[in-house]
Amino acid sequence: MKTLRALLVLGRVSNLPTVWSNCLAAWLLGGGGDWGVFAQLCLGATYLYLGGMFLNDAFDAEFDRQHRAERPIPAGVISTPAVWGWGIGWLVAGLGTLALLGRDTALLAVVLTAAILLYDAVHKKIAFAPVLMALCRFFLYLVAASTSWDGINGLVVWSAAVLAAYIVGLSHLARRESAPGALQYWPCVLLAAPLVLAWIVNDGGFRQNALVLGALLGVWIVRCLRSTLWTRERNIGRTVSGLLAGIALVDSLAVASAPPQTGLIFLVLFGAALLFQRVVPAT
Repeated sequence: MKTLRALLVLGRVSNLPTVWSNCLAAWLLGGGGDWGVFAQLCLGATYLYLGGMFLNDAFDAEFDRQHRAERPIPAGVISTPAVWGWGIGWLVAGLGTLALLGRDTALLAVVLTAAILLYDAVHKKIAFAPVLMALCRFFLYLVAASTSWDGINGLVVWSAAVLAAYIVGLSHLARRESAPGALQYWPCVLLAAPLVLAWIVNDGGFRQNALVLGALLGVWIVRCLRSTLWTRERNIGRTVSGLLAGIALVDSLAVASAPPQTGLIFLVLFGAALLFQRVVPAT
C-alpha cells in the first residue's frame, strides 16, 4: 500500500481530470469526431502527464531532500532509479499511443514531450519556468485538436493561449510554495485571461452561457486567492490546488457554446479533481 500511494503521489493523479478536460475542450473546439479516437487521445495524454510528473520528482530529488522531505524519494519509499524508469516508461507509452492517431498528432506529441522534459529539467533553475509549464498545456490543446474532424483552428489556438496565461499565473504562485522568496502579485492578473477571451468570442445567444460560466470561474479564482492574498497565514498550497482544479472550469468556458450536458461533464471533472485532492496532493 505504501508503494501504491507513492506511485499515486508521484503521478499527482488528482490533476488527471484537468488533463482530460483539456483534451475534451480542444477536441470539441476542433469539431469533435470519433469517441474511440477521443478515448485513445485521453489515454495517451494520461501517459504523458504521468511521465512528466514522475520525471519531475526524479529531477528534483536533491531539492526535495532539502525542502520537501515528505515526497516519496526523500522519504525512502521508492528509489530515484525506479522513478526514472517509471517516468521514461510512461512517456514512451504516451508517445506510442498518440503516434497511432496520425502524423500531425505524432509530431505535436513529440513537441509536447520535449516541452515536458525541458520543464522538468530546468524548472528549478530559471525564472521563466511557469512559461514552460504553460507551453505543456498549450501543446496538449493542439495535440487534442489535431485528432478532431476539423483539426486545429484559430479558436483552438486562442483558447490554448489563454489557458497558458492562466497556467503562468498559478505557476508563479506555486513557485513560492516550497521555496523562500517574495510573492509576486502581478501574475494573478493572468488568471482572468480566459474571461476576456470568452467575452470576445461569445455573442448573441452564447453570451449568456459565457457570462454564467465566467462568473463561476471568477468566483472560484477569488475564493482560491483568498487563502494566499487576504489572510494573515497564507496557504499557497491550498490556493494552487484550487486553481489547478479550476482548469476544468477554464475548459468549460472555452466551449461555452456547447450544449448544457457537455458543460456538465466539465463540472463533473472539476468535482473529481477536488475529490481526488482529498486523497492525493495536487502539488
